Amino acid sequence: MKRMPTALAAALIGSIATMLPAAPAAKLKGSQYAAQSKLSLAAARMAALKLRPGTITDQELEKEKGGSGLRYSFDIMSKGRAYEVGIDAVTGKPLENVPEGHNPD
Repeated sequence: MKRMPTALAAALIGSIATMLPAAPAAKLKGSQYAAQSKLSLAAARMAALKLRPGTITDQELEKEKGGSGLRYSFDIMSKGRAYEVGIDAVTGKPLENVPEGHNPD
């Protein structure tokens, strides 16, 4: 059996690593609302990253107008730019997928 060249092995490992979702942050802001959410944080993160592939830099569960009134809000770095992605915490529907403005929240 031939050995796989080191460069090829490193490339394969690197490409697989980029497909894995980012590790969850240690704490969720707004966790006091978690009992009202029908969508898990993990499912919301997957939905957000499907809409806007990148790296989640901040996450929050918050009450805000639109949808059911309860949303997961994610700040995602994608291609060198910051985006805010909102996922309804009850229905799982996307609510927002926009570049961060001058006053990020």
